[in-house]
Amino acid sequence: MKKRWSAQHLLFLVAFSLRWELTLTTVDMWWNIGLKGIWRNPSIYIVGAQPICHQLQGLSPGQRKLCMLYQDHMPSISRGAHLGIQECQWQFRTRRWNCTSIDGGAFGQIVTIPSREAAFTNAISAAGVVHSVSRSCRDGELSRCGCSRAMRPQHLHRDWIWGGCGDNIQYGFRFAQGFVDIREREKNHPRHSRGLARVLMNYHNNEAGRRAVYNYAKIACKCHGVSGSCSLKTCWQSLPSFREVGHRLKEKYDGATEVKFNRRGTKLARTNSNFKKISKEDLVYLDQSPDYCEHNPDTGSLGTRGRRCNRTSQGLDGCNLMCCGRGYDTFKQKIEERCECKFHWCCVVKCKTCSYIQDVHTCK
Repeated sequence: MKKRWSAQHLLFLVAFSLRWELTLTTVDMWWNIGLKGIWRNPSIYIVGAQPICHQLQGLSPGQRKLCMLYQDHMPSISRGAHLGIQECQWQFRTRRWNCTSIDGGAFGQIVTIPSREAAFTNAISAAGVVHSVSRSCRDGELSRCGCSRAMRPQHLHRDWIWGGCGDNIQYGFRFAQGFVDIREREKNHPRHSRGLARVLMNYHNNEAGRRAVYNYAKIACKCHGVSGSCSLKTCWQSLPSFREVGHRLKEKYDGATEVKFNRRGTKLARTNSNFKKISKEDLVYLDQSPDYCEHNPDTGSLGTRGRRCNRTSQGLDGCNLMCCGRGYDTFKQKIEERCECKFHWCCVVKCKTCSYIQDVHTCK
């Protein structure tokens, strides 16, 4: 009888059957497929009977192989990458580095520097794949998975029904682990400890991103009963919102730990032993971040000239910090918005247009 391989077996075989040497550039990063909008048109993955996996920039050889094996997963992966890019830009919208790129790619050249920012981009991208694939399983978009098979939580009220169609976070986690981490497994073991340290850093931050989704699954419930009496509830496993995931990883970014190889050169360890021990949910980095004050193609920094700032804030969005001490310009801007809205029977809402002048401050 012909042996049938599970999805996990296939991921394992692909991961360890390929070896390649990667020169890291922004074009090489798989999350750039999140810029293409391919999840809106999954049919582009099929040309006749052949997928277009080899035409996608950013995929490693192993990821292209997985693309061939899991064609229907690729729109979900693209959607997850897009989620990560959008969330990064929202979380850092008031920071000097705001997840934008000089070269038009996702995140930019900063990913080549093993800094806090690179740690966050790895984590939020991996989290996006877990989130998107888990939801796609629930929605019946993927052939290899369906509704969650999670066990009934012990603390769930005994009269409530554990059922419905939950987000399959277990499958999403395993698939993301195989797809995202494969590019690290494919690299030939670096001859120098610096290269190996970067590989271990990426592994750790990918895992932290996945756990930011997996460890915070929720229970969603729906009431049943006459006239909404809620005499009965049906509950199922549900994903946390991706905004929650972004907030969680942003906190981990702010508290990220600087690491280095331990004395035996076998794993990463804290550079300062006085800091708390590193958990699998924490982010780690090897190098300090650039200041991102000036335009610098080498670091991928766009600089902050022309960026809006808050004149009254003492925080990172304030003009003093955002503008790096260069000062700021102020100009007037006319703002128009709807106001004095009234409901007219039936069923129209009519509003006036109000305008006001606002001061806008931008960095010199």
